[in-house]
Amino acid sequence: MDRLILHCDLNNFYASVECVLNPALKDIPLAVSGNPEKRHGVILAKNEPAKKAGIKTGDVIWQAKQKEPNLKCVPPHFSQYMQYSSQVFNIYTRYTSRVEPFGPDECWLDCTGSQKLFGDGKTIADNIRMTVKRETGLTVSVGVSFNKVFAKLGSDLKKPDATTVITRGNFRQKIWPLPVSDLIMVGRKTAAALQKLNILTIGDLAAADTATLKAHFGKNGEKLQSYALGQDAEPVREYTQSRAPESIGHGMTATRDLQSYQEADILIAYLSEKIAHRMRKAGVRGSGVHLDLRSSSLSHVSKQTLLKSAVCSGMDIERVASSLMRQIWHEEYPLRTISVSVFDLVDEQKGTQISLFDDDKRRKNESLERAIDKIRGKYGADTIMRAGLIANDFIYDKNDDEDFLPFKR
Repeated sequence: MDRLILHCDLNNFYASVECVLNPALKDIPLAVSGNPEKRHGVILAKNEPAKKAGIKTGDVIWQAKQKEPNLKCVPPHFSQYMQYSSQVFNIYTRYTSRVEPFGPDECWLDCTGSQKLFGDGKTIADNIRMTVKRETGLTVSVGVSFNKVFAKLGSDLKKPDATTVITRGNFRQKIWPLPVSDLIMVGRKTAAALQKLNILTIGDLAAADTATLKAHFGKNGEKLQSYALGQDAEPVREYTQSRAPESIGHGMTATRDLQSYQEADILIAYLSEKIAHRMRKAGVRGSGVHLDLRSSSLSHVSKQTLLKSAVCSGMDIERVASSLMRQIWHEEYPLRTISVSVFDLVDEQKGTQISLFDDDKRRKNESLERAIDKIRGKYGADTIMRAGLIANDFIYDKNDDEDFLPFKR
């Protein structure tokens, strides 16, 4: 028996939350941007009227306003976005325990065992859409299929607020004509390489010579072809709190592309300071660091590592995150967004007292940062700042205290 897999995608998530919080914004062109006060801020999300005006995620504000002079730009409110995300994901768990997040606004559901209770795939999808809209004011597009890959493609076919069913009988008509770049795991470079082989659509990929794909892409070539043929058997994981520990993080979109390790290090230092301050305020340490990098073309890479002991020093976090950055990013590719988070949090008193570095250095780092915390708490956040955080043109708000909370599964 085929599985019943749903992929749910909240429409224009950040912008939609802003419209729920302020309904007056719903029918005007709206964008969530890095810093509305500076015209070189970046568009992070947009609503349907803005999308119809041709505004795209990643546009610089002044470019977006050339397309739509009446565009309203608002700053992001990440903590509220995550609250809505959690609320919606809790709705999903009413239908199945197998809910696998793919970011704060997307997830897969395996409803194979839920049909006797809730009906067929389309019925479940439609009920989810109605429930989400009624309880949160947000809309969601749902793809229904027999595997994760086709379900995700289905959720993209009709937007906003729609259900698309992809079956074994219709996937050749609905999926194969789509550009091969729409397929999960096919980034810009892979799409360009496939194009050189005259593979332009998902159908072309399905019909391609397997040996040729393997010669050019290795095992990934075979995997991509299996996706195109509807052979994806990847399971949907259980939705449990234990899958991903609580974390504290911060992310920022720079006002321009970052072109060097030195520039990226400065932004990582800024984020690490923010995270460490919040960890000390919460009385916790963390033994894992996660780094997420996004380019101006919106492609992204991430990497994380576990530490030998728990830390709460910005300098420790910065060193680890900067090391991860050099492992997954090269300077020739422009970088726009950096997010850092610390996970595997433990009570500060229970955390291991030996850092990655020697114990004496750890104590000095933490003592210094705690002293700075007190001074900033008394006289203001900008009383003491590192020189590199002042003398740059890409951190859009040096006193920004807007939390970036990585999605908690």
